[in-house]
Amino acid sequence: MGFIKKSNIRAVFLLVFLMGMTVSFAGFAQLTADTSIRATDTTAAIPNNDATVSADTSLASDSAAMDSIAPGVVGATPTATSEAEGSVDLDPQVYKNFFYYVLLVFLICVLVAVVGKILQVYELTRRMNGRDTTYYMNNLHAALFLISLILGLYGVYWSYVNHGAQSLRDAATEHGERLDMMFMVTTVITTIVLVLTHIGLFGFAFKYRGTPHRKAYFYPHNNTIEKVWTIVPAIVLTILVLFGFFTWRSITNIPEEEQKNALQIEVIGEQFSWTVRYPGRDGQIGERNYRLTTPLNSLGIDFNDKTSWDDQLGGEIVLPVNKPVRVQISSKDILHSFYIPDFRVQMNAVPGMKTYFQFTPTITTEEMRDKLGDYNYDFVMLCAKICGGGHYNMQKRVRVVTEEEYNAWLAEQPYFFTEDLRKEFQAAQQSSDEPTAEAKLLANAN
Repeated sequence: MGFIKKSNIRAVFLLVFLMGMTVSFAGFAQLTADTSIRATDTTAAIPNNDATVSADTSLASDSAAMDSIAPGVVGATPTATSEAEGSVDLDPQVYKNFFYYVLLVFLICVLVAVVGKILQVYELTRRMNGRDTTYYMNNLHAALFLISLILGLYGVYWSYVNHGAQSLRDAATEHGERLDMMFMVTTVITTIVLVLTHIGLFGFAFKYRGTPHRKAYFYPHNNTIEKVWTIVPAIVLTILVLFGFFTWRSITNIPEEEQKNALQIEVIGEQFSWTVRYPGRDGQIGERNYRLTTPLNSLGIDFNDKTSWDDQLGGEIVLPVNKPVRVQISSKDILHSFYIPDFRVQMNAVPGMKTYFQFTPTITTEEMRDKLGDYNYDFVMLCAKICGGGHYNMQKRVRVVTEEEYNAWLAEQPYFFTEDLRKEFQAAQQSSDEPTAEAKLLANAN
């Protein structure tokens, strides 16, 4: 590291520092100017009641005048505009952010180097005064360990107090209460282990620091300690695993009679959207076959199965409160994941395979809004598998309403079996009913 001491290297670092500060201030000034310009434009854009009438009049005359302009001239303006929009310069904020973080790292390195030099000077001073230069740093490190322990435990407490509500919000389904209980038990146990192990780790580092009057004792093995820290964690983990296993079994192993009585819904994932299919009056969802996929029948619904004739398309997911819902989940292309955080519902959507999740919503959307004090809040269905560039956009609103509201909403939803699909289906049936050329030859021969 001797090259850092050379004056040329120092000059280079100083030059980089000054250049970064210059660019940062310039970018900040540009950003401030842009902000003020936008504010001025916004102020200028406030409509005036008197000016509105004249603007509407001029707008009408401009529209009439535009009709007389040649099409080639009219088309020239958007082209020029699009070309201008295509050449976008980088925002000065980008440069500012880049040099800001470069300078931040550089300044941290300089700070560490300065602290190191100060400690070296302090050590030399102690040596010149004939004082200890071997163990004095142990006291400093021990004090830092103790401070870190106190700050770390306070950080755990602060995180639970300020961020705990984000993970402890009440579930909106029956089974969600069981999952939350399992989560709370696991959190309490792991928090106790976290606190005890860190007190032991940092406390031992503080208490048994090296001193001139203490000699380390070699303690290679203790059977009792080995048994304790092997058997106790094994028992605790076994209890947690069994707790999770039986909780999951109670959620997923639904009796067949309850499955039949639940509202059947199909959710199909694809890059990058969800399609929701509701059963009609028969309460059954028609079968699908990927071989039947056409531009009109994008899901490959088998309309030979008459239960599919009254299936309806849901623009959103609307569910009746306190009614069991059984979701049939699948995918058209790659792996997705059906995920509703407030319902504690998550299940993979696998191509070529049906998966199921049954749950009962217990809180309507309006009740949840009142509970949270947020009257724009909505339940939302997401994709929990990163499935490509548009993964972030795979979401659909979920509403829980009363049964009357649900029936009224469902009556307004369109059918999958549209008039165009009926014609396509009839044409396919007619072509399949026509005899083949070989059958015609056999008939003529007979």
